[in-house]
Amino acid sequence: MAASAPRPRKMGALTRVKDSGGPAAQNFWAVALVVAFAAFMEVLDLTIVNVSLLHIMGSMAVSQDKAIWVLTAYTMTNAIILPLSGWLATRLGRKRYFMGCIAAFSVTSLLCGLSPNFSTLVIFRALQGIAGGGLQPNAQAILTDAAPAAKRGMAFAVYGMAVVFAPAIGPTVGGWITDHIGWRWIFLINVPIGLLLLPLVQALVYDPESFAQARSAQLASSRRADFAGFALITLGLGLMQVVLDRGQQDGWFASPPIVTMTITWILALAVFVVREWRRADPIVDLRLLRDPGFAAGNVLMFMLGALLLGSTALLPLFMQSLLGYTAVDAGLVLSPGGLVIMALMPVVGQLISRLDARVLIASGLCVSGFATLLMTHFDTHTGFATLVWTRAIQAAGLAFLFIPINTLAFSSLPATKSSNASAIINMSRNIGGSVGMSIAATILARRAQYHQSQLVQRVTPYNSDVHTYLAAVQNAIGHPAPMAALAHLYMVVVRQSEMLAYIDDFELMGILFFACLPLVLLFRRGRPAVDGK
Repeated sequence: MAASAPRPRKMGALTRVKDSGGPAAQNFWAVALVVAFAAFMEVLDLTIVNVSLLHIMGSMAVSQDKAIWVLTAYTMTNAIILPLSGWLATRLGRKRYFMGCIAAFSVTSLLCGLSPNFSTLVIFRALQGIAGGGLQPNAQAILTDAAPAAKRGMAFAVYGMAVVFAPAIGPTVGGWITDHIGWRWIFLINVPIGLLLLPLVQALVYDPESFAQARSAQLASSRRADFAGFALITLGLGLMQVVLDRGQQDGWFASPPIVTMTITWILALAVFVVREWRRADPIVDLRLLRDPGFAAGNVLMFMLGALLLGSTALLPLFMQSLLGYTAVDAGLVLSPGGLVIMALMPVVGQLISRLDARVLIASGLCVSGFATLLMTHFDTHTGFATLVWTRAIQAAGLAFLFIPINTLAFSSLPATKSSNASAIINMSRNIGGSVGMSIAATILARRAQYHQSQLVQRVTPYNSDVHTYLAAVQNAIGHPAPMAALAHLYMVVVRQSEMLAYIDDFELMGILFFACLPLVLLFRRGRPAVDGK
Protein backbone atom coordinates (compact mmCIF):
# COMPACT_ATOMS: atom_id res chain seq x y z
CA MET A 1 0.00 0.00 0.00
CA ALA A 2 1.19 3.50 -0.65
CA ALA A 3 2.56 5.71 2.09
CA SER A 4 -0.58 7.81 2.12
CA ALA A 5 -2.71 4.96 3.44
CA PRO A 6 -5.46 6.23 5.76
CA ARG A 7 -5.40 5.52 9.46
CA PRO A 8 -8.09 3.04 10.60
CA ARG A 9 -10.58 4.30 13.15
CA LYS A 10 -12.64 2.12 15.45
CA MET A 11 -16.38 1.91 14.93
CA GLY A 12 -17.76 -0.21 17.75
CA ALA A 13 -16.49 -3.76 17.56
CA LEU A 14 -15.43 -3.44 13.93
CA THR A 15 -12.94 -1.34 12.02
CA ARG A 16 -13.84 1.04 9.21
CA VAL A 17 -11.30 2.37 6.77
CA LYS A 18 -12.14 5.11 4.40
CA ASP A 19 -11.27 4.28 0.80
CA SER A 20 -8.98 7.05 -0.29
CA GLY A 21 -8.87 6.00 -3.90
CA GLY A 22 -5.07 6.19 -3.80
CA PRO A 23 -2.62 3.96 -5.65
CA ALA A 24 -3.19 0.99 -3.39
CA ALA A 25 -6.95 1.15 -3.90
CA GLN A 26 -6.58 1.55 -7.66
CA ASN A 27 -4.16 -1.40 -7.90
CA PHE A 28 -5.98 -3.64 -5.44
CA TRP A 29 -7.15 -6.22 -7.97
CA ALA A 30 -3.72 -6.47 -9.56
CA VAL A 31 -2.11 -6.90 -6.13
CA ALA A 32 -4.75 -9.44 -5.14
CA LEU A 33 -4.24 -11.61 -8.21
CA VAL A 34 -0.45 -11.57 -7.96
CA VAL A 35 -0.09 -12.38 -4.25
CA ALA A 36 -2.97 -14.88 -4.29
CA PHE A 37 -1.33 -16.74 -7.15
CA ALA A 38 1.90 -16.96 -5.14
CA ALA A 39 -0.06 -18.53 -2.26
CA PHE A 40 -1.88 -20.80 -4.73
CA MET A 41 1.46 -22.07 -6.06
CA GLU A 42 2.64 -23.01 -2.57
CA VAL A 43 -0.61 -24.63 -1.39
CA LEU A 44 -0.86 -26.60 -4.61
CA ASP A 45 2.58 -28.04 -3.92
CA LEU A 46 1.28 -29.50 -0.64
CA THR A 47 -1.14 -31.81 -2.48
CA ILE A 48 0.26 -32.16 -5.98
CA VAL A 49 3.13 -34.40 -4.85
CA ASN A 50 0.84 -36.99 -3.23
CA VAL A 51 -0.31 -38.54 -6.50
CA SER A 52 3.26 -38.70 -7.82
CA LEU A 53 4.70 -40.62 -4.88
CA LEU A 54 4.49 -44.02 -6.59
CA HIS A 55 6.34 -42.67 -9.62
CA ILE A 56 9.06 -41.20 -7.39
CA MET A 57 9.38 -44.57 -5.63
CA GLY A 58 9.85 -46.38 -8.94
CA SER A 59 12.18 -43.81 -10.44
CA MET A 60 14.50 -43.66 -7.42
CA ALA A 61 14.08 -47.28 -6.30
CA VAL A 62 12.97 -46.58 -2.73
CA SER A 63 10.32 -48.18 -0.54
CA GLN A 64 7.08 -46.47 0.39
CA ASP A 65 8.37 -46.15 3.96
CA LYS A 66 11.23 -43.98 2.67
CA ALA A 67 9.31 -42.22 -0.08
CA ILE A 68 6.90 -40.70 2.44
CA TRP A 69 9.77 -38.47 3.60
CA VAL A 70 9.28 -36.45 0.41
CA LEU A 71 6.01 -35.31 2.01
CA THR A 72 7.18 -35.26 5.63
CA ALA A 73 10.29 -33.16 4.96
CA TYR A 74 8.18 -30.43 3.35
CA THR A 75 5.35 -30.37 5.89
CA MET A 76 7.78 -30.43 8.82
CA THR A 77 9.83 -27.39 7.78
CA ASN A 78 6.74 -25.61 6.46
CA ALA A 79 5.01 -26.00 9.82
CA ILE A 80 8.07 -24.59 11.61
CA ILE A 81 8.37 -21.45 9.50
CA LEU A 82 4.65 -20.56 9.33
CA PRO A 83 4.29 -19.08 12.84
CA LEU A 84 7.65 -17.32 12.48
CA SER A 85 6.73 -15.62 9.22
CA GLY A 86 5.17 -12.59 10.96
CA TRP A 87 8.36 -11.98 12.95
CA LEU A 88 10.51 -12.46 9.84
CA ALA A 89 8.33 -10.05 7.86
CA THR A 90 8.83 -7.44 10.57
CA ARG A 91 12.58 -7.99 10.68
CA LEU A 92 13.19 -8.07 6.93
CA GLY A 93 10.27 -6.02 5.62
CA ARG A 94 7.13 -7.73 4.37
CA LYS A 95 7.66 -7.08 0.67
CA ARG A 96 11.34 -8.03 0.81
CA TYR A 97 10.57 -11.23 2.71
CA PHE A 98 7.69 -12.12 0.36
CA MET A 99 9.89 -11.72 -2.72
CA GLY A 100 12.66 -13.68 -1.02
CA CYS A 101 10.22 -16.54 -0.39
CA ILE A 102 9.11 -16.56 -4.03
CA ALA A 103 12.71 -16.60 -5.26
CA ALA A 104 13.78 -19.29 -2.78
CA PHE A 105 10.70 -21.40 -3.56
CA SER A 106 11.50 -21.25 -7.27
CA VAL A 107 15.16 -22.17 -6.75
CA THR A 108 14.39 -25.06 -4.41
CA SER A 109 11.69 -26.29 -6.82
CA LEU A 110 14.31 -26.35 -9.57
CA LEU A 111 16.69 -28.29 -7.32
CA CYS A 112 13.92 -30.78 -6.43
CA GLY A 113 13.16 -31.35 -10.11
CA LEU A 114 16.85 -31.92 -10.91
CA SER A 115 17.64 -34.08 -7.85
CA PRO A 116 19.98 -36.92 -8.85
CA ASN A 117 19.03 -39.18 -5.93
CA PHE A 118 16.48 -39.59 -3.17
CA SER A 119 18.59 -38.11 -0.36
CA THR A 120 19.08 -34.80 -2.17
CA LEU A 121 15.39 -34.71 -3.08
CA VAL A 122 14.41 -34.94 0.60
CA ILE A 123 16.93 -32.21 1.53
CA PHE A 124 15.68 -29.87 -1.19
CA ARG A 125 12.06 -30.58 -0.23
CA ALA A 126 12.87 -29.53 3.33
CA LEU A 127 14.38 -26.29 2.01
CA GLN A 128 11.36 -25.80 -0.24
CA GLY A 129 9.12 -26.07 2.83
CA ILE A 130 11.12 -23.30 4.54
CA ALA A 131 10.80 -21.07 1.48
CA GLY A 132 7.09 -21.78 1.02
CA GLY A 133 6.20 -21.24 4.66
CA GLY A 134 6.25 -17.47 4.29
CA LEU A 135 4.06 -17.25 1.18
CA GLN A 136 0.59 -17.97 2.62
CA PRO A 137 0.61 -15.68 5.69
CA ASN A 138 2.35 -12.80 3.90
CA ALA A 139 -0.03 -13.05 0.95
CA GLN A 140 -2.96 -12.79 3.35
CA ALA A 141 -1.37 -9.89 5.27
CA ILE A 142 -0.63 -8.00 2.04
CA LEU A 143 -4.22 -8.46 0.86
CA THR A 144 -5.63 -7.43 4.23
CA ASP A 145 -3.67 -4.18 4.24
CA ALA A 146 -4.10 -3.42 0.54
CA ALA A 147 -7.90 -3.77 0.54
CA PRO A 148 -10.08 -0.72 1.17
CA ALA A 149 -12.84 -1.39 3.67
CA ALA A 150 -15.41 -1.92 0.91
CA LYS A 151 -13.25 -4.66 -0.60
CA ARG A 152 -12.08 -6.41 2.58
CA GLY A 153 -14.47 -9.32 2.03
CA MET A 154 -13.33 -9.62 -1.58
CA ALA A 155 -9.70 -9.65 -0.44
CA PHE A 156 -10.37 -12.70 1.68
CA ALA A 157 -12.39 -14.16 -1.20
CA VAL A 158 -9.41 -13.93 -3.55
CA TYR A 159 -7.09 -15.42 -0.94
CA GLY A 160 -9.66 -18.09 -0.10
CA MET A 161 -9.97 -19.13 -3.74
CA ALA A 162 -6.21 -19.69 -3.78
CA VAL A 163 -5.81 -21.73 -0.60
CA VAL A 164 -9.08 -23.70 -0.81
CA PHE A 165 -9.17 -24.29 -4.58
CA ALA A 166 -5.55 -25.48 -4.75
CA PRO A 167 -6.06 -28.66 -2.64
CA ALA A 168 -9.20 -29.46 -4.64
CA ILE A 169 -7.41 -29.54 -8.00
CA GLY A 170 -4.02 -30.73 -6.72
CA PRO A 171 -4.66 -34.44 -7.44
CA THR A 172 -5.93 -33.66 -10.95
CA VAL A 173 -3.02 -31.40 -11.85
CA GLY A 174 -0.46 -33.70 -10.25
CA GLY A 175 -1.88 -36.78 -11.94
CA TRP A 176 -1.99 -35.16 -15.37
CA ILE A 177 1.55 -33.77 -15.16
CA THR A 178 2.94 -37.06 -13.86
CA ASP A 179 1.20 -39.18 -16.50
CA HIS A 180 1.91 -36.94 -19.50
CA ILE A 181 5.19 -35.15 -18.74
CA GLY A 182 6.90 -36.78 -15.77
CA TRP A 183 7.00 -36.39 -11.98
CA ARG A 184 9.96 -33.97 -12.05
CA TRP A 185 7.74 -31.35 -13.71
CA ILE A 186 5.50 -31.07 -10.65
CA PHE A 187 8.49 -29.16 -9.24
CA LEU A 188 9.95 -27.58 -12.38
CA ILE A 189 6.65 -25.91 -13.27
CA ASN A 190 7.11 -23.58 -10.29
CA VAL A 191 10.23 -22.01 -11.80
CA PRO A 192 8.66 -19.99 -14.67
CA ILE A 193 5.77 -19.03 -12.39
CA GLY A 194 8.18 -17.65 -9.82
CA LEU A 195 10.13 -15.74 -12.47
CA LEU A 196 6.88 -14.16 -13.65
CA LEU A 197 5.70 -13.24 -10.15
CA LEU A 198 8.88 -11.53 -8.93
CA PRO A 199 8.77 -8.45 -11.19
CA LEU A 200 5.01 -8.13 -10.67
CA VAL A 201 5.41 -8.12 -6.87
CA GLN A 202 8.25 -5.62 -7.18
CA ALA A 203 6.05 -3.27 -9.20
CA LEU A 204 2.75 -3.63 -7.33
CA VAL A 205 3.32 -4.44 -3.66
CA TYR A 206 4.31 -1.88 -1.00
CA ASP A 207 4.67 -2.06 2.76
CA PRO A 208 1.94 0.20 4.23
CA GLU A 209 2.99 3.21 6.29
CA SER A 210 1.51 1.80 9.50
CA PHE A 211 3.49 -1.40 9.06
CA ALA A 212 6.71 0.46 8.26
CA GLN A 213 6.33 2.65 11.35
CA ALA A 214 5.60 -0.32 13.60
CA ARG A 215 8.56 -2.18 12.12
CA SER A 216 10.92 0.74 12.76
CA ALA A 217 9.73 1.06 16.34
CA GLN A 218 10.11 -2.65 16.99
CA LEU A 219 13.58 -2.84 15.46
CA ALA A 220 14.67 0.13 17.54
CA SER A 221 13.40 -1.32 20.81
CA SER A 222 13.96 -5.04 20.31
CA ARG A 223 16.77 -6.95 21.86
CA ARG A 224 18.86 -9.63 20.15
CA ALA A 225 17.07 -12.48 18.43
CA ASP A 226 15.41 -15.03 20.69
CA PHE A 227 17.50 -18.06 19.72
CA ALA A 228 16.05 -20.15 22.55
CA GLY A 229 12.54 -19.45 21.26
CA PHE A 230 13.60 -20.40 17.73
CA ALA A 231 15.03 -23.68 19.02
CA LEU A 232 11.90 -24.51 21.03
CA ILE A 233 9.41 -23.88 18.23
CA THR A 234 11.60 -25.66 15.68
CA LEU A 235 11.89 -28.71 17.92
CA GLY A 236 8.22 -28.66 18.95
CA LEU A 237 6.54 -28.13 15.58
CA GLY A 238 9.07 -30.24 13.70
CA LEU A 239 8.60 -33.28 15.92
CA MET A 240 4.82 -32.77 16.04
CA GLN A 241 4.67 -32.89 12.25
CA VAL A 242 6.80 -36.04 12.13
CA VAL A 243 4.53 -37.72 14.69
CA LEU A 244 1.41 -36.78 12.71
CA ASP A 245 2.89 -37.97 9.42
CA ARG A 246 4.44 -41.20 10.72
CA GLY A 247 2.18 -42.08 13.67
CA GLN A 248 -0.21 -44.52 12.00
CA GLN A 249 2.52 -46.17 9.95
CA ASP A 250 4.70 -46.73 13.03
CA GLY A 251 1.88 -47.88 15.31
CA TRP A 252 1.42 -44.64 17.25
CA PHE A 253 2.14 -45.08 20.96
CA ALA A 254 3.17 -48.70 20.56
CA SER A 255 6.33 -47.25 19.02
CA PRO A 256 8.94 -45.95 21.53
CA PRO A 257 10.29 -43.31 19.10
CA ILE A 258 6.76 -41.92 18.59
CA VAL A 259 6.21 -41.77 22.37
CA THR A 260 9.55 -40.00 22.88
CA MET A 261 8.89 -37.48 20.13
CA THR A 262 5.36 -36.81 21.41
CA ILE A 263 6.55 -36.06 24.94
CA THR A 264 9.35 -33.88 23.56
CA TRP A 265 7.17 -31.75 21.28
CA ILE A 266 4.54 -31.22 23.98
CA LEU A 267 7.16 -30.05 26.48
CA ALA A 268 8.96 -27.89 23.90
CA LEU A 269 5.79 -26.09 22.82
CA ALA A 270 4.58 -25.67 26.41
CA VAL A 271 7.84 -23.96 27.37
CA PHE A 272 7.70 -21.90 24.17
CA VAL A 273 4.17 -20.65 24.91
CA VAL A 274 5.07 -19.60 28.46
CA ARG A 275 8.28 -17.93 27.28
CA GLU A 276 6.71 -16.01 24.38
CA TRP A 277 3.70 -14.90 26.43
CA ARG A 278 6.02 -13.13 28.87
CA ARG A 279 8.42 -11.55 26.36
CA ALA A 280 8.04 -7.94 25.30
CA ASP A 281 9.13 -8.75 21.72
CA PRO A 282 7.93 -12.33 21.02
CA ILE A 283 8.76 -14.04 17.75
CA VAL A 284 5.14 -15.30 17.73
CA ASP A 285 2.69 -12.83 19.27
CA LEU A 286 0.49 -15.33 21.10
CA ARG A 287 -1.13 -12.51 23.09
CA LEU A 288 -3.32 -11.88 20.04
CA LEU A 289 -5.26 -14.97 21.12
CA ARG A 290 -6.62 -12.98 24.08
CA ASP A 291 -9.06 -11.49 21.58
CA PRO A 292 -12.11 -13.84 21.72
CA GLY A 293 -12.92 -13.35 18.04
CA PHE A 294 -9.39 -14.08 16.91
CA ALA A 295 -9.18 -17.12 19.22
CA ALA A 296 -12.49 -18.47 17.90
CA GLY A 297 -11.32 -17.82 14.34
CA ASN A 298 -8.21 -19.90 14.94
CA VAL A 299 -10.20 -22.80 16.38
CA LEU A 300 -12.61 -22.74 13.44
CA MET A 301 -9.75 -22.41 10.94
CA PHE A 302 -8.04 -25.40 12.58
CA MET A 303 -11.25 -27.42 12.15
CA LEU A 304 -11.71 -26.17 8.59
CA GLY A 305 -8.19 -27.29 7.70
CA ALA A 306 -8.73 -30.68 9.33
CA LEU A 307 -12.06 -31.34 7.63
CA LEU A 308 -11.09 -29.93 4.23
CA LEU A 309 -7.77 -31.74 3.88
CA GLY A 310 -9.03 -34.83 5.68
CA SER A 311 -11.89 -35.30 3.24
CA THR A 312 -9.73 -34.27 0.28
CA ALA A 313 -7.25 -37.00 1.21
CA LEU A 314 -9.94 -39.63 1.79
CA LEU A 315 -12.00 -39.21 -1.38
CA PRO A 316 -9.24 -39.90 -3.95
CA LEU A 317 -8.06 -42.87 -1.88
CA PHE A 318 -11.60 -44.23 -1.72
CA MET A 319 -12.11 -43.86 -5.45
CA GLN A 320 -8.76 -45.39 -6.40
CA SER A 321 -8.75 -48.28 -3.92
CA LEU A 322 -12.42 -49.34 -4.03
CA LEU A 323 -13.86 -47.95 -7.28
CA GLY A 324 -10.84 -48.52 -9.53
CA TYR A 325 -10.41 -44.87 -10.56
CA THR A 326 -7.11 -43.55 -11.87
CA ALA A 327 -5.45 -40.57 -10.18
CA VAL A 328 -6.67 -38.29 -12.96
CA ASP A 329 -10.25 -39.62 -12.80
CA ALA A 330 -10.30 -39.18 -9.03
CA GLY A 331 -9.07 -35.62 -9.50
CA LEU A 332 -11.89 -34.96 -11.97
CA VAL A 333 -14.38 -35.79 -9.23
CA LEU A 334 -12.83 -33.18 -6.94
CA SER A 335 -12.34 -30.46 -9.56
CA PRO A 336 -16.03 -29.45 -9.90
CA GLY A 337 -16.04 -28.80 -6.16
CA GLY A 338 -13.10 -26.48 -6.65
CA LEU A 339 -14.99 -24.68 -9.41
CA VAL A 340 -17.97 -24.28 -7.07
CA ILE A 341 -15.68 -22.65 -4.52
CA MET A 342 -14.27 -20.36 -7.22
CA ALA A 343 -17.78 -19.32 -8.23
CA LEU A 344 -19.13 -18.77 -4.71
CA MET A 345 -16.16 -17.02 -3.09
CA PRO A 346 -16.87 -13.65 -4.81
CA VAL A 347 -20.55 -14.00 -3.90
CA VAL A 348 -19.65 -14.53 -0.25
CA GLY A 349 -17.24 -11.62 -0.51
CA GLN A 350 -20.20 -9.39 -1.40
CA LEU A 351 -22.57 -10.93 1.16
CA ILE A 352 -20.14 -10.38 4.01
CA SER A 353 -20.88 -6.64 3.98
CA ARG A 354 -24.65 -7.17 3.95
CA LEU A 355 -25.32 -10.10 6.29
CA ASP A 356 -24.26 -11.10 9.78
CA ALA A 357 -21.07 -13.10 9.15
CA ARG A 358 -22.03 -15.53 11.91
CA VAL A 359 -25.08 -16.56 9.88
CA LEU A 360 -22.86 -17.27 6.89
CA ILE A 361 -20.50 -19.40 8.99
CA ALA A 362 -23.36 -21.37 10.55
CA SER A 363 -24.89 -21.92 7.10
CA GLY A 364 -21.58 -23.13 5.70
CA LEU A 365 -21.06 -25.57 8.58
CA CYS A 366 -24.56 -27.00 8.14
CA VAL A 367 -24.26 -27.41 4.36
CA SER A 368 -20.81 -29.01 4.52
CA GLY A 369 -21.87 -31.22 7.42
CA PHE A 370 -24.99 -32.36 5.57
CA ALA A 371 -22.98 -33.18 2.43
CA THR A 372 -20.35 -35.07 4.40
CA LEU A 373 -23.04 -37.15 6.09
CA LEU A 374 -24.46 -37.90 2.62
CA MET A 375 -21.10 -39.56 1.90
CA THR A 376 -21.97 -42.21 4.49
CA HIS A 377 -24.37 -43.57 1.85
CA PHE A 378 -21.53 -44.28 -0.58
CA ASP A 379 -20.87 -47.91 -1.47
CA THR A 380 -18.60 -49.84 -3.82
CA HIS A 381 -20.99 -49.18 -6.72
CA THR A 382 -21.46 -45.41 -6.27
CA GLY A 383 -21.45 -43.66 -9.63
CA PHE A 384 -19.32 -40.76 -10.89
CA ALA A 385 -22.21 -38.27 -10.91
CA THR A 386 -23.13 -39.00 -7.29
CA LEU A 387 -19.53 -38.47 -6.20
CA VAL A 388 -19.30 -35.19 -8.09
CA TRP A 389 -22.47 -33.52 -6.80
CA THR A 390 -21.93 -34.67 -3.21
CA ARG A 391 -18.44 -33.18 -3.19
CA ALA A 392 -19.79 -30.04 -4.91
CA ILE A 393 -22.35 -29.53 -2.11
CA GLN A 394 -19.64 -29.96 0.50
CA ALA A 395 -17.46 -27.43 -1.35
CA ALA A 396 -20.37 -24.96 -1.51
CA GLY A 397 -20.53 -25.00 2.28
CA LEU A 398 -16.76 -24.53 2.58
CA ALA A 399 -17.01 -21.40 0.44
CA PHE A 400 -19.21 -19.84 3.14
CA LEU A 401 -16.66 -20.53 5.87
CA PHE A 402 -13.27 -19.20 4.88
CA ILE A 403 -14.12 -15.54 4.22
CA PRO A 404 -16.43 -14.87 7.21
CA ILE A 405 -14.06 -16.64 9.63
CA ASN A 406 -11.09 -14.55 8.49
CA THR A 407 -13.12 -11.34 8.39
CA LEU A 408 -14.42 -11.70 11.94
CA ALA A 409 -11.08 -12.95 13.26
CA PHE A 410 -9.26 -9.86 11.95
CA SER A 411 -12.03 -7.32 12.56
CA SER A 412 -10.95 -6.22 16.04
CA LEU A 413 -7.18 -6.47 15.59
CA PRO A 414 -5.00 -3.43 14.86
CA ALA A 415 -3.67 -3.13 11.31
CA THR A 416 -0.07 -3.29 12.54
CA LYS A 417 -0.67 -6.87 13.72
CA SER A 418 -1.85 -8.26 10.38
CA SER A 419 1.42 -10.10 9.64
CA ASN A 420 1.52 -11.77 13.06
CA ALA A 421 -2.18 -12.58 12.94
CA SER A 422 -1.89 -14.06 9.43
CA ALA A 423 1.03 -16.22 10.54
CA ILE A 424 -0.92 -17.63 13.49
CA ILE A 425 -4.20 -18.29 11.66
CA ASN A 426 -2.43 -19.91 8.70
CA MET A 427 -0.48 -22.07 11.13
CA SER A 428 -3.78 -23.14 12.70
CA ARG A 429 -5.19 -24.13 9.33
CA ASN A 430 -2.09 -26.05 8.26
CA ILE A 431 -1.70 -27.91 11.56
CA GLY A 432 -5.41 -28.67 11.41
CA GLY A 433 -4.89 -30.15 7.95
CA SER A 434 -2.08 -32.37 9.22
CA VAL A 435 -4.14 -33.48 12.21
CA GLY A 436 -7.17 -34.14 9.99
CA MET A 437 -5.25 -36.28 7.52
CA SER A 438 -3.54 -38.19 10.33
CA ILE A 439 -6.79 -38.91 12.19
CA ALA A 440 -8.57 -39.89 8.96
CA ALA A 441 -5.79 -42.36 8.06
CA THR A 442 -5.79 -43.82 11.57
CA ILE A 443 -9.56 -44.28 11.70
CA LEU A 444 -9.53 -45.81 8.22
CA ALA A 445 -6.89 -48.41 9.12
CA ARG A 446 -8.24 -49.32 12.54
CA ARG A 447 -11.92 -49.39 11.67
CA ALA A 448 -11.15 -51.55 8.62
CA GLN A 449 -9.52 -54.08 10.96
CA TYR A 450 -12.49 -53.90 13.32
CA HIS A 451 -15.09 -54.39 10.60
CA GLN A 452 -13.11 -57.25 9.07
CA SER A 453 -13.04 -59.03 12.44
CA GLN A 454 -16.80 -58.58 12.71
CA LEU A 455 -17.54 -59.79 9.18
CA VAL A 456 -15.38 -62.92 9.30
CA GLN A 457 -17.37 -64.11 12.32
CA ARG A 458 -20.32 -64.52 9.96
CA VAL A 459 -18.33 -66.33 7.28
CA THR A 460 -18.41 -69.86 8.72
CA PRO A 461 -19.14 -73.35 7.34
CA TYR A 462 -22.34 -73.31 9.38
CA ASN A 463 -23.79 -70.33 7.48
CA SER A 464 -25.96 -71.56 4.62
CA ASP A 465 -25.68 -68.21 2.87
CA VAL A 466 -21.92 -68.72 2.61
CA HIS A 467 -22.37 -72.04 0.81
CA THR A 468 -24.92 -70.48 -1.55
CA TYR A 469 -22.56 -67.57 -2.33
CA LEU A 470 -19.55 -69.85 -2.94
CA ALA A 471 -21.59 -72.03 -5.30
CA ALA A 472 -22.72 -68.95 -7.23
CA VAL A 473 -19.14 -67.71 -7.52
CA GLN A 474 -17.92 -71.10 -8.78
CA ASN A 475 -20.62 -71.14 -11.44
CA ALA A 476 -19.87 -67.56 -12.45
CA ILE A 477 -16.11 -68.04 -12.85
CA GLY A 478 -16.46 -71.53 -14.30
CA HIS A 479 -13.88 -72.89 -11.89
CA PRO A 480 -14.82 -75.91 -9.78
CA ALA A 481 -11.95 -75.47 -7.30
CA PRO A 482 -13.38 -74.22 -3.98
CA MET A 483 -10.19 -72.28 -3.14
CA ALA A 484 -10.81 -69.83 -5.97
CA ALA A 485 -14.28 -69.10 -4.63
CA LEU A 486 -12.94 -68.74 -1.09
CA ALA A 487 -10.26 -66.30 -2.29
CA HIS A 488 -12.96 -64.26 -4.01
CA LEU A 489 -15.04 -64.27 -0.82
CA TYR A 490 -12.07 -63.08 1.22
CA MET A 491 -11.52 -60.19 -1.21
CA VAL A 492 -15.17 -59.22 -0.82
CA VAL A 493 -14.87 -59.23 2.98
CA VAL A 494 -11.76 -57.03 2.87
CA ARG A 495 -13.38 -54.69 0.37
CA GLN A 496 -16.54 -54.29 2.44
CA SER A 497 -14.50 -53.79 5.61
CA GLU A 498 -12.67 -50.90 3.98
CA MET A 499 -15.96 -49.45 2.72
CA LEU A 500 -17.41 -49.49 6.23
CA ALA A 501 -14.24 -47.79 7.53
CA TYR A 502 -14.64 -44.99 4.97
CA ILE A 503 -18.24 -44.57 6.10
CA ASP A 504 -17.07 -44.24 9.71
CA ASP A 505 -14.59 -41.55 8.67
CA PHE A 506 -17.21 -39.59 6.73
CA GLU A 507 -19.68 -39.86 9.61
CA LEU A 508 -17.16 -38.46 12.11
CA MET A 509 -16.32 -35.54 9.82
CA GLY A 510 -19.98 -34.74 9.27
CA ILE A 511 -20.64 -34.72 13.01
CA LEU A 512 -17.62 -32.48 13.61
CA PHE A 513 -18.98 -29.89 11.17
CA PHE A 514 -22.14 -29.58 13.27
CA ALA A 515 -20.13 -29.71 16.51
CA CYS A 516 -18.37 -26.49 15.45
CA LEU A 517 -21.63 -24.51 15.48
CA PRO A 518 -21.36 -23.34 19.13
CA LEU A 519 -17.99 -21.70 18.33
CA VAL A 520 -19.83 -19.21 16.12
CA LEU A 521 -21.33 -17.66 19.28
CA LEU A 522 -17.85 -16.56 20.38
CA PHE A 523 -17.75 -14.00 17.57
CA ARG A 524 -19.21 -10.56 18.14
CA ARG A 525 -22.43 -9.77 16.36
CA GLY A 526 -22.09 -7.58 13.32
CA ARG A 527 -20.58 -7.30 9.88
CA PRO A 528 -17.77 -5.27 8.40
CA ALA A 529 -18.97 -1.72 7.86
CA VAL A 530 -17.98 0.75 5.20
CA ASP A 531 -18.08 4.48 5.45
CA GLY A 532 -21.10 5.89 3.84
CA LYS A 533 -23.14 2.73 4.15
